[in-house]
Amino acid sequence: MSAAETFLIGGELEVHRLGFGGMRLCGPNVTGWPEDRENAISVLRRARELGVDLFDTADAYGPEVNELQFAKALHPYEGIAVATKGGLTRNGRSGGGWPSDGRPEYLKSACEASLRRLRVETIELYQLHRPDPKTPFAESVGALRELHEDGKIRHVGLSNVSVAQLEEARRIVEIASVQNEYNLGNRESEGVLGACEREGIAFLPWYPLDAGVLARPGGPVEEIARAHEATAAQVALAWLLQRSITGAGPVTIPIPGTSSLAHLEENTAACELRLTDDDLRRLDTPA
Repeated sequence: MSAAETFLIGGELEVHRLGFGGMRLCGPNVTGWPEDRENAISVLRRARELGVDLFDTADAYGPEVNELQFAKALHPYEGIAVATKGGLTRNGRSGGGWPSDGRPEYLKSACEASLRRLRVETIELYQLHRPDPKTPFAESVGALRELHEDGKIRHVGLSNVSVAQLEEARRIVEIASVQNEYNLGNRESEGVLGACEREGIAFLPWYPLDAGVLARPGGPVEEIARAHEATAAQVALAWLLQRSITGAGPVTIPIPGTSSLAHLEENTAACELRLTDDDLRRLDTPA
């Protein structure tokens, strides 16, 4: 990866602007261990070799499995940052739904458990996985502030939030990152992205490879990929890396995940793809 393509999360945590999301390394339905446990470890270690230095996980992935994989493959995390999330639980052995639990006491216990699984004293970036409609948002964020003040987490992040929620949270504690779904096919979080750009907050788009109708056969993604001798996934990631709403400069750090070594190599190579102004216009033209 280009050394210039970095971002300072929270103004101090420098990472390359293409991370890795670990969810796909779990078993079916993001539940349990994968059939090939060693492959998951190999993917994580290869990502590190390729220059990835931001690895994103959550206690709900598995549940617990993904954090344990990260610890086995990457500990003691020299030269890399591990981000995790708390605030979602799982239903049943097959995973089921993803119920929210944003109670302060739950978030504090979840953070303590993540610290143990990851084998660290401080988590570099700890994110509220999703606001809990049953718990006042300010109380959930307040718990993260307390964890930060206690030295359990270095930086506080949010996930799946609105602009209003981001603004409310920033009145309680410094917010270093926001992780929302955002991609070529789903741009509902453009307001949040714009707010992050204005405030210098890292924006971690999840599900980054979806291109919606733009990826239809013969459509702009396919044509642009052919012109650059690239893949559709690389075009989707390159668009995110160059995406700026306000003109203040990109704050995006896509976190594509995969259990395939080949796809990992393909994704990381997207850092070398530079889309032209015409490419970007075509991708921003309503389909």
